[in-house]
Amino acid sequence: MIHDREALGDSEVRELALDCVEAGIEAADPERAIERTLSLEGDRLVVGETSYELPDYEEVVVLGGGNAGGPMAAALERVLGDRITRGAIVTDAPEETERIDLLPGDHPVPSERGVESTRRMLELADGVGEETFVLVAISGGGSALMPAPTEGVSLESLQEVTEALLASGATIDEINAVRKHCSALKGGGLARRAAPATVVSLIISDVVGNDLSTVASGPTVPDMTTFADARAVLSRYGIDPPAEIAERLERGADGGVTETPPDRGSDEPPLAETPGPDDPVFDRVENHVLADGFTPLAAVRDLARERGYEPLILSSRIRGEAREAAKTHAAIAEEARATGNPLEVPAVICSGGETTVTLRGEGTGGPNQEFALSAALELRGTGDVALASVDTDGIDGATESAGALIDGATVSDPERARDALDDNDARPYLDACDALIETGPTGTNVNDLRVLVVGASATPEASR
Repeated sequence: MIHDREALGDSEVRELALDCVEAGIEAADPERAIERTLSLEGDRLVVGETSYELPDYEEVVVLGGGNAGGPMAAALERVLGDRITRGAIVTDAPEETERIDLLPGDHPVPSERGVESTRRMLELADGVGEETFVLVAISGGGSALMPAPTEGVSLESLQEVTEALLASGATIDEINAVRKHCSALKGGGLARRAAPATVVSLIISDVVGNDLSTVASGPTVPDMTTFADARAVLSRYGIDPPAEIAERLERGADGGVTETPPDRGSDEPPLAETPGPDDPVFDRVENHVLADGFTPLAAVRDLARERGYEPLILSSRIRGEAREAAKTHAAIAEEARATGNPLEVPAVICSGGETTVTLRGEGTGGPNQEFALSAALELRGTGDVALASVDTDGIDGATESAGALIDGATVSDPERARDALDDNDARPYLDACDALIETGPTGTNVNDLRVLVVGASATPEASR
């Protein structure tokens, strides 16, 4: 999985960090998740503890999108075979499929081909009826891969506001609050288009805390945000959006304003809010989480124990500035070696979640690379310690790397490393240190995975 494995793994702690990364990503593999959660028992489809009688329906249609769309489609075809009537999934990692069309999209910034692919998928959704059984495959990255800008909003405007939000340090739920209110699909929009069909969503969650309204912006989940919330996000981060988005959010937030300018004498209704929890479009919708951010952490824990290391799952919900979160992780490693708290060494400390980067410079990198470089500065001179930080989809930010592997010897010139952090330019620095982890697209996305391996070469002081 890790392309440059030989160059990276030159010590026991570094080897173990890489092994843990691979074990974590493999555990979140969408094909494995579907195969352990779905089964066909005669004509009955079993999803977890829920079963569906397929003969009760005239057709089975598969819809959806996300980074894991290709593997999910392939696994669904293996489980259901020719029971699938037709399907369309938007993804950036296509697989060989027979009955489900895999349509191209782009991540993290939406593209024209993503718009066209999503339009084709929505046309399929518009054609389903009450006797249709709809399986929706949803995974991280779906927000960008399925842009579906609503009428009156251009892709260019959507790209502009998305890029501004990504650079601002806004959280993913804040970003999605804006995108939902500029989309025909997000925030329950797909459920609205497919109603009154029976809709069963299969979700690979990349969201801290598994807020399903945030995974791919919740196309089959009630939306708790409003036009006013979306407008407040832009205001909070000082973002001046394109006029068509500003006008749409203002109309929606004010209420009672029609899509068509008043001077045309339109009788059209006000802008419709995204469907909320009481909306009848959700009467026949069920959502199942197949894998999430805790899935890789459990795999790391098990592997660490197997190798004789004491494991600690720090949290699956780490968030905030990447460089600051790295300092906390480094401090825990120092404490463990010095005092034996919070656990005895040798140890593996792992965490998940999603850190963010507030852009202040003009360099290149991503949250995991910035996390790694910040940790390398903190751990400088420390022996027998290694830290790997990756995005489980294999793409850290907008770069081609999954993340980086560092140890106490990675930084030899701290001033240049600090300058790189100040310019948000972690990637070139780590590349020069041969620290980048390259996996290519992994076919899954359950957010970040950080593995901190603390060796036993230093004896802890007496517990305090």
